[in-house]
Amino acid sequence: MAENLQEKADEILDKAQLASAEFHQYNQEQTDRIVEAVFKAGFNNRVKLAKMAREETGMGVWEHKVIKNVLATQLVYESIKNEKTVGVISYDARTGITEIAQPLGAILAVIPVTNPTSTTMFKILICLKSRNPIIISAHRGAAKSCQETVRICYEAALEAGAPEDCIQMISSGSREFTQLIMAHPKVALILATGGTGLVKAAYSSGNPAIGVGPGNVPVFIDESADIPFAVKNIITSKTFDNGTICASEQAIVVMHTIEQKVIEEFKKQDCYFLTPEEIKKVEKIAIVEESMSMSPAVVGQPVSVIAEKAGITVPEGTKILMAKLDGIGKSYPLSVEVLAPILAFYAAGDYHNAVNMCVDLNYLGGIGHSACIYANDEKRIMEYAELLNAGRILVNTPTSQGAVGYFYNHLPPSFTLGCGTGGKNITTENITAKNLINIQRVCRRKPNDLWFSHDHAKYLDESLNFEEIIHDYYKNH
Repeated sequence: MAENLQEKADEILDKAQLASAEFHQYNQEQTDRIVEAVFKAGFNNRVKLAKMAREETGMGVWEHKVIKNVLATQLVYESIKNEKTVGVISYDARTGITEIAQPLGAILAVIPVTNPTSTTMFKILICLKSRNPIIISAHRGAAKSCQETVRICYEAALEAGAPEDCIQMISSGSREFTQLIMAHPKVALILATGGTGLVKAAYSSGNPAIGVGPGNVPVFIDESADIPFAVKNIITSKTFDNGTICASEQAIVVMHTIEQKVIEEFKKQDCYFLTPEEIKKVEKIAIVEESMSMSPAVVGQPVSVIAEKAGITVPEGTKILMAKLDGIGKSYPLSVEVLAPILAFYAAGDYHNAVNMCVDLNYLGGIGHSACIYANDEKRIMEYAELLNAGRILVNTPTSQGAVGYFYNHLPPSFTLGCGTGGKNITTENITAKNLINIQRVCRRKPNDLWFSHDHAKYLDESLNFEEIIHDYYKNH
C-alpha cells in the first residue's frame, strides 16, 4: 500500500516537473494570455461553482459564495494582470542591480472546506501568473466542487496554450497521502490554508511552506466611534457567508461607558443576547471541549440552525447570537474562533483593560492574523495597532471583507492571509503572485559614490585587493 502511494505521488510530481520545465520557457505575454483565459472561465462559472460548493459542504450562503468567486477571479486578476513575473522585473541605474523573476516549481495548494471554489481559483491564478504548476489538495468535504473548478480552469489554460499538467488535483484520500505529497522532494512550495494541524504539517514537511491558520479576531469599539455604523459593519461582515471567512469578527470589546448603547444597538439591528443558560447550551454544540476548537456542526450555519441544534428559541430574523462573557480562555469556550454567526461580547472598566482583552483574545488562537478597531480618535487607533500582534489592523471596516483586500482598502485581494512569525508564518502579507517567484539579482561591479567619491578610478585598479581598498578608505576618511 505504501509503495502504491509513493508511486502515485512520484507520478503526480513527475508530471508537475515536466510542466514546470516547459512553463519556465514562457514569456510574459504567453503567461498573461493563460491567466486571462483562466480568470474568464472561472468568472463565467461563478454562480454554478458557488451553488455546487454550498450544496456539497452545507455551509454558508451561495449568493455570498458568488461574491467570493468574483473576488477570487476578477478582482485577483485585476490586481495581478500588470505585474511583471517573467524575466527582468526591475533595474536600478544607481546600484546597477537587475532583478529577474524565476518560477519556484511545483506548488502544492491545500484548500479548506469553508471557501473551496474561491480559494482554488485564487491559488490557480497566482500560480499560473508566476509560471508555477499547481497541485490541488482539497478537503474531502469539498472534493466535487473543487474537482469541477479544477476542470474548468485547466481546460481554459490548455486552450490558451498552457503546458499539460500545469494544474492537477489529487483525489481526496488519506492524510498519509497528503503528507507524502507535502514531503516529496520535487515539491517547491506548499501553499496551505486551513486549520492549525494542517498548517503545522505543512511547515514540518521539510519543504518551504506558506501556511496560514485561524484568526480569533477581536473588535474594539471605542468611545469615539459611530456606534450604529460600527454595529452595522460588524453584522455585514459576520453574517457574510455565515461567518466562514477566517477574518470574520469573533469578539466585541467595549468600555462600560458605552456598553448599554452598544448592546441596545445590536438588539435594534436584530442580534440576540443569549442568557447564561443559553450560552451553556450553545457552547455544547459549538465547541469541541477536548480540543477547544469549533465544531463542524455549526460552521457556516445560520442562526436558525444553530438555535435548533442548541435547543433554544430566538426571535425570527435574528442575525447573530451574542454571548456576554466574563473571561477569556478554556473556561469560556465561546471566546475561541467560531466560523458562524456567533459573537462573544466583553465590557471593560477602562480603555487599557479593553485593549488588554483584545490582546488576550488575539493570543487565544489568532495571533498574527487580524484585529479591528472602530474609532475616530487617531491616537487610539495607532496605540491599538501597535499593541496588537496582527498582520492586518482594520479601521472602521468589516473584517471579513476588509482583510481579504480590495473592497475597503488597497490590500491585495487574497484568500491566503499571512500571520507572521507570531502565527508561525513567514510573512504578514496578503499572499499573491509576487510571493511565488524567486528573484535573481544581477549585481554588476560598480563604484559606489558614497564610499569612493574621492577617487573612483583608483579603486578600479585590479591590482588592489579588498583589504587595501578598505584600509585606504578609512585612512582618508
